[in-house]
Amino acid sequence: MARLNVNPTRMELKKLKGRLETAVNGHKLLKDKSDEMIRRFSLLLRENKRLRDEVEKDLADTLRQFSVARSVTPAYSAETAFSMPSVAIEADCNTESIMGVKVPRIDVSESRRSDSLPYAYSEITSEADYSVAAAVSLLPKMAKLAQVEKSVRLLANEIERNKRRVNALEYIMIPQLEETIKYIRDKLDENERASLVRLMKVK
Repeated sequence: MARLNVNPTRMELKKLKGRLETAVNGHKLLKDKSDEMIRRFSLLLRENKRLRDEVEKDLADTLRQFSVARSVTPAYSAETAFSMPSVAIEADCNTESIMGVKVPRIDVSESRRSDSLPYAYSEITSEADYSVAAAVSLLPKMAKLAQVEKSVRLLANEIERNKRRVNALEYIMIPQLEETIKYIRDKLDENERASLVRLMKVK
């Protein structure tokens, strides 16, 4: 490991010892932060997988229900019924912090119409009712899945950056400082021995 290009003086030795202590403490803190972020990342990853499987299953069921509704309903009636919203969805988008990483938080709230469905019961079959109800219940889950997936991506990027910092400290900066401190100590000891030899010769 190449040492730093410094003058081998006691003042420089003291400064380098301070830098080494700071680097070691920083390395420990970053390592602890990295471990905790990986733990949180694993939890979010499991939640992401659970939500993804659940949403995909519900979405397949909902689309199947819509297909059934379209097959037993006249095309113009289905188009008219399905084009009208049955609920108003509001998404409150904020951010929260996970180990210093800002991740999104989406709170979904819905306000139903007074008659809950946008069409008359006599105009369309009951399959359409099930389809609309399934689609409405799916929206909050999809918003939650989007929130978790974005959080996982942001945490993964931060873990990668943090890992690079830890490696830079562990494999470059700390060994370099230790090598330089050893060099200065050796040089100071050598100077001290040379001074002692000169004094003995003088005597």
